[in-house]
Amino acid sequence: MSLSFHWFLPTYGDSRGLIAGGHGTSMSGDRPASLRYLNQIGAAAEDNGFEAVLTPTGAWCEDAWLTTAMLVETTETLKFLVAFRPGLVSPTLAAQMAGTYQRHSRGRLLLNVVTGGEPHEQQAYGDFLDKEQRYARTAEFLHVVRALWESREPVSFEGTHIQIRDALLNNHPDPIPPVFFGGSSGPAGPVAARYADTYLTWGEPPAAVGKKLDWIRGLAAAEGRELSYGLRIHVISRDTSEEAWAVADRLLSGLDPAEIARVQTSLARSESEGQRRMLDLHGGRTDRLEIAPNLWAGVGLVRGGAGTALVGSHEEVADRLIEYADLGITHFILSGYPHVEEAYWFGEGVLPILARRGLWTHPHRTESASIATPFATATH
Repeated sequence: MSLSFHWFLPTYGDSRGLIAGGHGTSMSGDRPASLRYLNQIGAAAEDNGFEAVLTPTGAWCEDAWLTTAMLVETTETLKFLVAFRPGLVSPTLAAQMAGTYQRHSRGRLLLNVVTGGEPHEQQAYGDFLDKEQRYARTAEFLHVVRALWESREPVSFEGTHIQIRDALLNNHPDPIPPVFFGGSSGPAGPVAARYADTYLTWGEPPAAVGKKLDWIRGLAAAEGRELSYGLRIHVISRDTSEEAWAVADRLLSGLDPAEIARVQTSLARSESEGQRRMLDLHGGRTDRLEIAPNLWAGVGLVRGGAGTALVGSHEEVADRLIEYADLGITHFILSGYPHVEEAYWFGEGVLPILARRGLWTHPHRTESASIATPFATATH
């Protein structure tokens, strides 16, 4: 087993505390998302052995395509997992954009397809389809995009939501970018099984994650396909468990109860089944947030989307990651507050442990991934 680790690019800003909002709710950090700062995060991710950085999509953050394109020239091998929403651009244009990106970045594009679970946000973009219609459109969109990537003949398609005639790319993407896709509701499963390369889920307790993966595996098998699987989660990793939980306590103590109530009310409007499951992990309460060993639901009190974090010593966090890997997870998309510093804590503390256990190798260099910085002490 070889595991891949990816980091997160907070294009709404960063902070030493938890940033409230996201997924249809406005958010910003006290470290602005300038290109200078995002370059620092990219460099930290690349140096510490993260294969790619995930860039979110929505009105609450900067545009993922434009921002990451500007970072290509300041990185060397780091890939960009660009989130985008089907229906906001034509599939032909999206297929062409992917080809252009691959050519100029020399193959460093990955795609995260986001169907959209917040009606008010979709409507702000002019999209008034309901949830089932959005998933049906996503399926048609990915059918057309994949056909355009692979075909050397003109492509025509007449669907319920998408119609194209005699479309043909002048330059096909090389390589074809892997498609990452997440969704916990019934309509999401068949789309993932038929069109995704990697199915993503948020950091629920292992038993719940395993059940979800079994569901997708069954649907994929019926399509004659095998997928890879990924987990989106935060991390707080320190030399000792006590140090890590002290950081979690500090983050929790910095939350305003009124802000928790505001964000919880906003997120309750979501049509996302995954978001509902994240909210159910804590129910808005602050007194029972360790929902499984080393799994903390405090992030989800004020943040939409991924709402849990692995908290513990480097050895403990490595052990929990291996438990998820044993379920079939091979891609881990991680983040932490702030993103520069936490990339070093994890990169120096946890990744060398996984390397020694034969589960990870640095994707950007051949020598040891352990490097000296002021953020973490060496572990043996």
